Amino acid sequence: PSPSSSSGGGGGGGTGRHVLTGYWQDFVNGASVQRLSDVSTQYDIIAVAFANATGTPGQISFAIDSGLSSALGGYSDAQFKADIATLHGRGQKVVLSVGGQNGTVSVGDSTSAANFASSAASIIKGYGFDGIDIDLENGVNPTYLAQALHSLAGQAGSGFVLTMAPQTIDMQSTGMAYFQLALNVKDILTIVNTQYYNSGSMNGCDGNVYAEGTENFLVALACIQLQNGLNPSQVGLGVPASTSAAGGGYVSPSVVDAALDCLASGTNCGSFKPPATWPAIGGAMTWSTNWDASAGNQIANTVGAHLHAMP
Repeated sequence: PSPSSSSGGGGGGGTGRHVLTGYWQDFVNGASVQRLSDVSTQYDIIAVAFANATGTPGQISFAIDSGLSSALGGYSDAQFKADIATLHGRGQKVVLSVGGQNGTVSVGDSTSAANFASSAASIIKGYGFDGIDIDLENGVNPTYLAQALHSLAGQAGSGFVLTMAPQTIDMQSTGMAYFQLALNVKDILTIVNTQYYNSGSMNGCDGNVYAEGTENFLVALACIQLQNGLNPSQVGLGVPASTSAAGGGYVSPSVVDAALDCLASGTNCGSFKPPATWPAIGGAMTWSTNWDASAGNQIANTVGAHLHAMP
């Protein structure tokens, strides 16, 4: 398959036209425990959560969590690598997510940028990951992290997948560091799935304030990114898989589908109707494949199926 956008610039990583991304939990927290191969085939990109920081600035490491392994009755590195190969056989991409609420990886100078790129490249090659996801919630340096990601993309080679999952506040304007980062790596960026949850109310592209947990919130905030430099294929809607998966911002899968229709074709909109349509809208993301499995795979079966049926 060709990259998801035919317009100039932007990464693709061989994903389809509209993609569903899901985070897979390398830890146990009350959601269904899964081997990677248990993830629904509706997920196009699976982000493995999470890489770990080391004592060296910028450097990351990865290992299967011992608690998860025991909960699964044993899950070794070799089994995990075999599962990545299984997903590749299904046409799915697997990226390693850096960050999360407890992520402490900091890339703020050339040395840490080089450490990040070399360590990430080594993990990608060692496990067979397709790329990396940036889910840093404690601030980013758009200059040096972009430098690190461009270096990593060069080391990883063709087919490199780069995803990001900023919080809503980080994407309110191009003055925000995370938005700057996205624009700085636009040439290698697959998709930005903003977390439209655990947010509270935020401004939409029309300057009005919208409350999380509504279709208007998804559409009016995505509109900011669509109007400010990202390709439509690089913009995705991040949502919780269930009310258990986030403290606030849950919407039913049918509302996610409606928001995607509204952005793509101006149909099924709420009271806010965007000033344009973006038929190449990138897709959706959920936290997490585990919480989705706990809730009967409603995101996979409803949103995934809808995305794959969209023109």
